[in-house]
Amino acid sequence: MVSRRALARPGLRRYRQVYDPFVYLGHIAARTRTIALGTAAIILPLRHPLHTAKAAASVDRLSGGRLVLGIASGDRPSEFPAFGVPWADRAAAFRENLAVFRQALAESFPELTSRYGQMRGVDLVPKACGRGIPVLVTGRSGQSLEWIAEQAQGWLSYPRAPDAQSQTIAEWRQAQTRVRPVADLPFGQSLYIDLLPDPDAPALPMHLGYRLGRRPLVRLLVQLHRAGVAHLIFNLKYGRRPATDVMHELAAEVLPAVHAATAPAQGQALAI
Repeated sequence: MVSRRALARPGLRRYRQVYDPFVYLGHIAARTRTIALGTAAIILPLRHPLHTAKAAASVDRLSGGRLVLGIASGDRPSEFPAFGVPWADRAAAFRENLAVFRQALAESFPELTSRYGQMRGVDLVPKACGRGIPVLVTGRSGQSLEWIAEQAQGWLSYPRAPDAQSQTIAEWRQAQTRVRPVADLPFGQSLYIDLLPDPDAPALPMHLGYRLGRRPLVRLLVQLHRAGVAHLIFNLKYGRRPATDVMHELAAEVLPAVHAATAPAQGQALAI
């Protein structure tokens, strides 16, 4: 998952992912073959929806249909004045921009009217691959859960303790049943980790995650899976070990243990 920060704010000493997300996804797509490429999330109100649609479709085409588009309304008021977008209008702009984005990709030579103007007699190319681009709403983005269940292919939320996350997922499923025949849309979350060298180091809470060893991490992930988390995004921002070492340990030790513990019981392993 590629994150984004439109503009830098004073007081932040280190910036990690500073590249435009679509440019960066093209860079990653050229060096990979099978992994999904995701964003978490594109801030729709700060981008012209036709630019968003063209960039997303381009990445999807060039990667062979691997893009999963996380979208959000934005949570940093300081960025909005630079783009001429009123902070108070972000929820409405989010809905309108998503509608334009979808119509531009779904129709040939669509007729569009939005706050940006009118589109007549021209088409947006390329279109996405045949299956289309799955859209996941990050956070509430100023919308109801029912709206998210109608408009998106899944919901990305924030880290919580397993019991609290279970309640959040129950609310998500209830919202789906009010607007869909079957409550089957996935729930995903992020998780910041500082994976310690001691495999048995107990879990200590930190900002949006935990500092812990790999065995407590496996137990936590199994708990989250049982609570209903289908997809989990690791963030190594606060880790003190080299990211490459952590990723190797996750791949070699953590993921196989989680898959072994979750797949037999519920039929589908936790996707990480």
